[in-house]
Amino acid sequence: MISRVLAFIAVLSLCVQGAAAQSVLRDAETEAMFREASAPIFKAAGFNPDAIDLVLLNDGSINAFVAGGQAIYIHSGLIGAADSVNELQGVIAHELGHITGGHIIRFDEGLKPATGITVLSLLLGGLAAAAGSADAAMGVFMAGQQAAMGKFLAFSRAQESSADAAGADFLSKAGISGRGSIEFFKKLQNQEYRYGYSASSNPDAEFYRTHPMTSDRLSTLQDSYSRDPAWNTPPPASLQARFLRVKAKLYGYLADPQDTLRAYPEYLTDVPARYARAYAFHKEAFVDKALAETKSLIASDPENPYFLELEGQILLESGRPADALGPLRRATALTGNSPLIATTFGHALIATEDKDNFAEAEKVLRASVVRDRENPFTWYQLGVVYEAKGDIPRARLASAEQQLMNMQLGNAVRSAEAAEAALPKGTPDWLRAQDIAMSARAMMERQRKSR
Repeated sequence: MISRVLAFIAVLSLCVQGAAAQSVLRDAETEAMFREASAPIFKAAGFNPDAIDLVLLNDGSINAFVAGGQAIYIHSGLIGAADSVNELQGVIAHELGHITGGHIIRFDEGLKPATGITVLSLLLGGLAAAAGSADAAMGVFMAGQQAAMGKFLAFSRAQESSADAAGADFLSKAGISGRGSIEFFKKLQNQEYRYGYSASSNPDAEFYRTHPMTSDRLSTLQDSYSRDPAWNTPPPASLQARFLRVKAKLYGYLADPQDTLRAYPEYLTDVPARYARAYAFHKEAFVDKALAETKSLIASDPENPYFLELEGQILLESGRPADALGPLRRATALTGNSPLIATTFGHALIATEDKDNFAEAEKVLRASVVRDRENPFTWYQLGVVYEAKGDIPRARLASAEQQLMNMQLGNAVRSAEAAEAALPKGTPDWLRAQDIAMSARAMMERQRKSR
């Protein structure tokens, strides 16, 4: 009995920390769309829009969650399931409700009472067993475990209802319709029906849920949203168009090319269809077809930096880095040196193997890490530049940055120590090398203790 209860608690902990097991997807266009869609909601809640991160995870399930700190994690499957940016905004508002409610911080409030019930059931069960009644002891154990689960799940459902209410308030203050939120809940409800999780088919279903029944949430929110002045306000057409582009782009990048071509057949000539097919053809190494789709996209909007980025990416990854420089340089300029696009541009400059391009690559990559230090590939490319110019200490420091982010902790310590030994004492780079070595050692010690 003890092991089963502990396993139950461990599973709950894994739910909170789920982001660690999934890969993060980074894309400049997607992140820009996320920021535009969420900014009014964050402002309505009293947050600086730049203070909360929206992180896209490569996971096909329809889900989003918070896991401590000011970050909202969104599964790629959720983007695929949503039909409008308004649905995405509804999800973001709900997850923001968890952050403002401090629900992850208050996780122990729900766990401690559940643990207390479990411990009490073990004590009572032990007394029953000592009195010679094994069946009674087993009954007490089982009842105690069920009570503990019910206590925790009731706490979780209360938090979800609180986040629903907060999300509705944020959308209203932002002047954003809750219609998308209702539509998304209906999709979740259809999934429940499909898998037999409805209350009518299973009277005990609600007891075993972390979330209230979707039908109950719909009833509560429908009334609130439909009376809001923004109920009939559609999202801006330009934002909806950007959402559909991102959705198609993500599908083309993640799905099997044949599935993409079935979902976006060649007779469709709109922007999302061409976007998805460009990725599908590129993955199949049909370079001419991929470039033809991209050229059509650029012709429809010559100043769109993300279309230019795609053209540069296809050329670079097809072994034509010199041809990629033009579109990537333009895309970098149009986005005000977006770190992700600038990194691709820096990569293309290095890939030309022309030493005359390395000075520009260093400038571009250094500017990129100033704005986004959390991209290990940028540090790798910067290390290549430093090594090519003979600056071995900074090449080692760049390697240490990359290794720390990739959790290669032993290598990070060695690279940082080598950089520290060769860098001028007291300089920012020398201090950073010390910080990396100390951080990596601390992580290694925590890992050792956890084992």
